[in-house]
Order: sequence, then C-alpha cells, then structure tokens
Amino acid sequence: MPFNWLDYSVILAYVVLMFLAGWAAHKRGQDTLDDYFAGGKDLPWWLIGVSMVATTFAADTPLAVTGIVAAEGIAGNWIWWNFMFSGLFTVFLYAKLWKRADVITDVEFISIRYTGKPARILRGFRSLYLAFPINCIILGWVTVGMAKVLTVITGASQWEIIILLYILIGIYIAIAGLWGVVVTDFIQFIIAMTGSILLAWYAVDSIGGLTDMKDELVSLYGQDPWVLSLNPFTNPEIALATALVWVGMMWWASWYPGSEPGGGGFIAQRMFSAKDEHNAVGGTLLFNVAHFALRPWPWILVALAAMIAYPALDDPETGYPLMMLDLLPAGLLGLLVVAFLSAFASTVSTQLNWGASYVVNDFYKPFLKPVSEFESEEKAQRHYVHVSRWATIVMMISAIIVSLLFDTVRGGWEMILSIGAGTGLVYMLRWFWWRINAWSEITAMTAAAIASLSAGTLGYEGFAAQMIFTLIVTTIVWISATYMTKPDDEEVLQAFYDRVKPGGPGWARFHRVGDEAESLWGGVGMVVLSAISIILFLYAMGQLFFGSMTVAFGCTMVSILILWWVVKKLD
Repeated sequence: MPFNWLDYSVILAYVVLMFLAGWAAHKRGQDTLDDYFAGGKDLPWWLIGVSMVATTFAADTPLAVTGIVAAEGIAGNWIWWNFMFSGLFTVFLYAKLWKRADVITDVEFISIRYTGKPARILRGFRSLYLAFPINCIILGWVTVGMAKVLTVITGASQWEIIILLYILIGIYIAIAGLWGVVVTDFIQFIIAMTGSILLAWYAVDSIGGLTDMKDELVSLYGQDPWVLSLNPFTNPEIALATALVWVGMMWWASWYPGSEPGGGGFIAQRMFSAKDEHNAVGGTLLFNVAHFALRPWPWILVALAAMIAYPALDDPETGYPLMMLDLLPAGLLGLLVVAFLSAFASTVSTQLNWGASYVVNDFYKPFLKPVSEFESEEKAQRHYVHVSRWATIVMMISAIIVSLLFDTVRGGWEMILSIGAGTGLVYMLRWFWWRINAWSEITAMTAAAIASLSAGTLGYEGFAAQMIFTLIVTTIVWISATYMTKPDDEEVLQAFYDRVKPGGPGWARFHRVGDEAESLWGGVGMVVLSAISIILFLYAMGQLFFGSMTVAFGCTMVSILILWWVVKKLD
C-alpha cells in the first residue's frame, strides 16, 4: 500500500473530526422524531443546500462519470444532467409546498393527501419499499464505487474495509441524527471538492496541459473529437432515441434518488428541515446550481486524462483511482482518500438516516406502536428515537448484503430509472390535481415494476426502448385507475388545500374567497431561465478548457446575470 505516515495522519485527523462533530450533534439533543430526522426544522438554506450536494457526491460518482466519458464522451453525462429540469421544478414549484406540508418524510405526505384503506396500504408499502429494496440498491452502487477505489489504492480485501466503514458510519448516524449528518456533510463537501480539484490539476498537468490533452484526444478520436462534445444529439456514440429519452422524458417520467419529480426522498427531508419556505427554496436552488454547474468538470478532466493514460482498461471506471495512485505525492494521496471517504460517508449517512425515517415514522409508528399506546407524547417520542437508532443499524446490515450483488455503478443507476419509469408524472401532478388518489400511485408503481421487468422478454431491447415502453404502459394504467376509482373525501382534500395552498386550476373547486393562487407559469419561467443559466455555464467551462476564451467569458457573464436576476426575484 503506497501510504506513508503523512497519509495516515490525514486520514486519522478526518476520522477524529467527524466523531467530534457527531458527539456535538448528540449533545445538542435528539428528543423527538423532528429532532432526529428533521434537525429540529430550523436549518438555514446554505447548510441544507450544501448537505444535498454532499449527499449526491458519493464515492461512486467520479467513477461513474469516468466510465460514462470513456464510453460516450462528455455528452454521456446527460444521463444525469437531464435531472436539472426536475430539480429546478422542485425549487420553483414544490419546495414551498413541501415545507407547508410540515411532515417528517415524503411518505407521510400520503396521510395528509389521501384517505381510506388504500392510503394506509400505500403508506405502509411505500415506506418499506423505499427503505429496503430501493435504499439498499442505492447504497449498493455507492458501495461498489468505494470498493473499486479501495481495491486500486490499497490492494487489500475491500469488503473487510467496507464493512468496517459501514459499522463506523452506522454508529455515527445512530448517535448524531440528521443534524449531525448535515453538519458533517458541510465539512465533507469542502474536503471532497478540494480533493477533486487537486486531482484534476495533477491529471491535466500529467498530460502536458489542456492544449496537449486536446491534441492527444484528436489523435485518438479524430478532428473535432466526439468525446469533447456536450451535445448528445450529435454524438455518434449515443443513439438518437437514447438522447431524446434523456433530455425529453427521463427527468419528468422516472423516479430517481436526489432528482425525484416533484421532490422527494432526502431532498424533501432537507426541505422539511429548513427554517421556513424561503430557506427551503434557497437551499434547493443552491443544491441544483452546485450539483449540475459547479461540480462536474473536475471529474470530467480526470476522466479525459485517464482515457489518454490508460487507453485499454477492462473497467474504465477504475481510471479515476489509478490517476490518484500514480500522480499524487504523499499527503495529497491521503487527502484524496479522505475525499472519497467523505463522499462515501456523506451519502451513506444520509441514506441510512433517510431509510430509518421511513421504517419508524411511516411503518412502526402508525402500524405497530401508535402514539395512543403511550402514557404521554414525550414518552412516545423518546421511544421512537430509540427505535430509530436500532432501525439505522438494521438498514446498515441490509445495505452491506445488497452491495455484494452489484458489479458496476451505472448498472444500479439504470435499474432504478427503469423500475420507476412512468411514475414521475403522478408525483408531480398529485400536488396540482385533486382527482389523483392513492390508487393512482399504487397502480403506477405496480405497472412500472411489471412493465420494466417484462420489457426485455417482449422484445424491447436497449435502455431507451424499455424506458418508452414502461412509460406508456404505466401512464395508461394509472390514469385509467384514477378515473375508475372514487376520489378522496372532500373534507381531506379541502384540509390539504388549506394547509398547502397549491396553485393552478386543478384545485379551483376548493378555492375559498380571498385565497391568492400562486402562478404556475411564473414558476415555469424561472425553471427555464435557471436551466439556461446552468447549461450556459457548463458550455462556458468546456470552451474555457478546450475552445475559445472569449466565448467562455461571454457565456459565463450571461449565466451569472441570469442567475442573479432569478435570485433577486426570490427575495
């Protein structure tokens, strides 16, 4: 193993720092489920925004980007860049609504939006479905990414190290709760981004600079190489149907962690934890700008350098840790390992806390041990927090087991996308159309799972074809179920409308005299402008590195001006 005392010192300092932060979070108090799973609902926008970014920066992410760039060039990143559209819709249409809902999890939303036995079935099923199979799949591909890094860097048995890391993180989260997660996320994001930028610098320098990097890529892939293009529609390595699915369909049709249509999962959890609506919106906007505009390029530069340095790798994803091993001096190698540990820990800690919140708040509490069985609310809350800590440990063990089933990071991504195709529209419209009921969600989830699993046997080959088939089947099924079943009780719908105040014509029958309906079109306009700003910035960075400095400067200024105007409008 190529570590010396300086590398070990950096790693040890990081571990000590994290546990000190966890102990401080524990001393702050974890008396209620609001404290444990929502940080007391008093967090500022900058803390929850950075926490969201840190969570989506897992150990798997740089490796996945490296594999994507090797296979499909920079434009291949539209497989996840497309989610900027759903993310921005969450900022401008849904963040305020989630905060007004005043729940602890997005699954608890079901109890205030729907009624009757179908709502109870949906809440119970969805809580366990998200907590175990879905959450464990997410943790599975995250763990595969970390295992690959450890294999390349240490040469040791990576699964022994993975199990040790999970035990440490599981104990940490059981003690610290969400407040500890978001505080350490802030620290971990700074470490992880610093490490990524440093590695990008060394990687580009190892090739001889940006000019030599472009010349090398031209010699490998021809003049105006497709590998440097940001446009998925002109990339010969990306089928037109696939590009259309990425940009035109996937972001609104598929459920994906961190980019759920209409918001959800740990993104919704962070919005619940905000001080108020303004902080919920601001934090979510910060997340989307940082996630899509600021973070990708250091990974992309390392990926391009790895393609030149290691052109014949059996697994291109390992190019990223190989660059770390071959280029970094003592101390910096330890820092990069800490960066990966930080990325891994931030994601795992959030997923364990998020998964446990479903188990306790949406299954154990309403179905197994309701508040009515306790002498007081205070005793009930103490009990639920205690159970939450044990639920975190159970989630940890489940995640380790599922992680053994994965070989590639991208495989996990596409599995989640395919089994959720067609459900996204339900999650977006349930806020704005009173007629959607619990059966709409139940049938959408069921139809999506069945259609995605059967698409291949029915002759639909390839990711794009299977996505389109699943979307069509799922949409037909859930819309039919909506009209074939009874609507929810008028009293519950009216209470939901009064609590959340969704805009648009879908709740016109529940408007009261004096209500001020919010403009949906104003929010859509902000989405369009923000998306233009992010895309311009991505293009500007491409021009800065491999094109025209003048074009890069112009696009950057326009991008900043648009974003400045958007932020001013939020005040």
